[in-house]
Amino acid sequence: MVTEQEREVHAVLAALGIAFERYEHPPVASAVGSEEHWSGIEAVHAKNLFLRNQKGTRHYLVILALLKRANLRAVADQLGERRLSFGTPEWMMRCLGVTPGSVSPFGLIHDTTQTVHVCLDRDLKASGRISFHPNINTATLVLTFEDFERFLASRGNPVRYVTV
Repeated sequence: MVTEQEREVHAVLAALGIAFERYEHPPVASAVGSEEHWSGIEAVHAKNLFLRNQKGTRHYLVILALLKRANLRAVADQLGERRLSFGTPEWMMRCLGVTPGSVSPFGLIHDTTQTVHVCLDRDLKASGRISFHPNINTATLVLTFEDFERFLASRGNPVRYVTV
C-alpha cells in the first residue's frame, strides 16, 4: 500500500522525470536483518545516518552502502567537526519529516531551508543503481545513481563526497 509520505516522493521524482522501481516488504527499521528483504533487488542498498555536530548546530545525512561500517570519527574529521553523534528524533522530524527507522534522502523534500548537509560515501559513485526507503520503511525504491544525484541537485542541500 502506498502511503501519503511515499506519494510525495513519487510526485517529486515524476516531476524530475526520474524513473524508479518499487518493492514492498515488511517494515525494515535498520540494516540488521534487512538483507533478506532485498536479496532479489539488483542495486546497492544504502543506509542513511542522521547525525549532528557536537554543538547540535549542524545536521548531516551520511549515506553509505548497507553493509559498510561507518567510521564517524573519520567523517567528522573530513567535515571539520570535532565529533558527530546521532541526531534526535525531534530534529529528524523537523528536518526530514521522518521518524527513526525511515531515514532516507527522500526526506530532503521536507527540508525547505536546506538545513541538512548530505555526505555521500565516495564508494557509492561506482553504483549503477541504488535503493532507499521512500520515507516509509515498508517499501524500497530503486533508481540509477545518476538519477539519484539529479534528485539531490534539485533539493539544493549542500552535498559532499566523503570517505566513510
